[in-house]
Amino acid sequence: MSAEYATFGLAPAIRAGGVLADGAYQAHRDFVDFIVDGRPLLFQLSDLDAVSPLASDVPPSIFTAQVRSLLLEADAPLAGGRYVVYGCPECADLACGAVTAVMERDGDDYVWRDFAWQTDEEADLRLNGYTGIGPFRFHGSEYRSALQSLLHEDADDASPRRRVLLIGARVAVLAKLAAALRAIGIGADIAHDAAGVPDEELRGYGAVVFGRAVGEQDRQAVRRAFDRAGVEVAYVDGFAPIIPLLVAQIENALDRSPAEQRRLTRLIAADGQAGIEITSTCRVELTAYRLDRLYRTHTYRFFDGILPAGQHRIGLDAKSVKGESFIVARTTGTVLVEPMGR
Repeated sequence: MSAEYATFGLAPAIRAGGVLADGAYQAHRDFVDFIVDGRPLLFQLSDLDAVSPLASDVPPSIFTAQVRSLLLEADAPLAGGRYVVYGCPECADLACGAVTAVMERDGDDYVWRDFAWQTDEEADLRLNGYTGIGPFRFHGSEYRSALQSLLHEDADDASPRRRVLLIGARVAVLAKLAAALRAIGIGADIAHDAAGVPDEELRGYGAVVFGRAVGEQDRQAVRRAFDRAGVEVAYVDGFAPIIPLLVAQIENALDRSPAEQRRLTRLIAADGQAGIEITSTCRVELTAYRLDRLYRTHTYRFFDGILPAGQHRIGLDAKSVKGESFIVARTTGTVLVEPMGR
């Protein structure tokens, strides 16, 4: 079987959740992505909103079964020796569509070939095959080592901490934020401070969010509590009491994926323009949020389209950034937030 050798690895990734500009909710998903020749395989699939079968929020027994399946220690789940490579991030139902491939052993090597978009039990390569992707031949020792490492990781290290602590003065805003986070799959607790919270509870948080009214002395006290517990968390200074904006900030803080393997790597917001840098062709959504003089929120989704890799500058209508305003840039795997500079 002819196929050039490719390197195989794994890396943490997310499908970024959020409260979208139209009010819809998008679920947050943590998963392990496949790194082929140093880049996420998902990036070769352009505008695909999907996750690998190695999702962190499935029961341990199912996660182990998925790893064993990729090691070809069980029969293929689909006809023709096909395995799911990426599936629907909301329900994992094949009817929603999935990227599948034939996976097989060739001596000590593992081969992935005949990639296709599949919505039924049988794949139609003529109509739905991915041209230009694969076949990939992986050295058996490298392939097995990467996947087997998932079975031996310490549970506390392997599972992302998908819970955040919300600290602020405006209880109504915090309650709405907590409800939004829970709706997309992120746990949230509200508190005035971290005093008296047991260390084992503090270790369950991945981020702490401070409202704008929280003073520096109170912030330092919270940081000291986490330091005493030996917990490293991301600290988020909430830009404004705008729920979609705060959710986007938290998504960015919880992103554990390596910076060099993200699609959206830079966002600059200044002088009525948004500047972004992306590493591969993908869909990008840009949304402006602003507070008027009466602290009412105004939302403007000013770009939604597929862009090629590189740097891009996109202008905004002047009224969308009048006063205190913020820009959220979103791809399926990355969210960045910046205040509009002058």
